[in-house]
Amino acid sequence: MKRKITAIWKGDGPTGTGVLTAQSGAFNNMPYSFKTRFENDNGKLGTNPEELIAAALAGCFNMKLSFVLNESDYVPDELNTDAILTFVDGKIISIDLDLKAKVPGLDKEKFDELAEDAKENCPISGALNCEINITGSLI
Repeated sequence: MKRKITAIWKGDGPTGTGVLTAQSGAFNNMPYSFKTRFENDNGKLGTNPEELIAAALAGCFNMKLSFVLNESDYVPDELNTDAILTFVDGKIISIDLDLKAKVPGLDKEKFDELAEDAKENCPISGALNCEINITGSLI
């Protein structure tokens, strides 16, 4: 599988602007800039690379966990994961995954074991060079 993202940037670092477009059409000309990256805490003006990495990890982790659960004969009703990325001094230092899961018949001990397996073996986790932490609860 190959996927293409097109990133266009115009101008200098502090005042320039850019847009991101996904081959899939999931986003088209999505704005990003220094301001959307470092000065826009509510995220309403556009995205940034760190937000996209957090989204990729959360999505990949949920999908991997679904497969891990299936391999242990569980079918999740819902996997809801927040990914909180911490960026300090120009480096991603950690991503905290907060998982809330509805999985019939699954106890907390097995849930924690399977969630850890999914975190360790998700393809995006393997591509990242930062600490990844998980907390999970069954709902």
